[in-house]
Amino acid sequence: MSPVQHRVSGAALSFSLETELRLVRDELARAPARVGRTLVKDGPLRVTLVGLRPDHSLQEHRSSGPITIHVLEGAVDVRADGTTWPLDAGMLLALDGGVAHSVTSTKGGVFLLTVMHGDGDTSQAR
Repeated sequence: MSPVQHRVSGAALSFSLETELRLVRDELARAPARVGRTLVKDGPLRVTLVGLRPDHSLQEHRSSGPITIHVLEGAVDVRADGTTWPLDAGMLLALDGGVAHSVTSTKGGVFLLTVMHGDGDTSQAR
């Protein structure tokens, strides 16, 4: 994964999602399983574009604060709290903080992950 080449915090940030998606697609073509491109990292807020290659996943993990997963391309399945949500492009799922979840994609997908870390946790979202 290449280092971030843009500002990720500040009073105002603006991005072309199409440009960012193109960069993620290019990186994903060379990656073995997944890529992440941080767009915003400011205090407790993280916004990351995540790309998964077909038949790959993100292992179960949790965030201290709430998250949203907004699928932009392809499809992913999110498993959380004993339920699997199949998400196609254009769909959004919100999970409360502390909910263990995993993400898989049989056909590949790109999603916008927004994380609001709670309890002062400002570690990078997975």
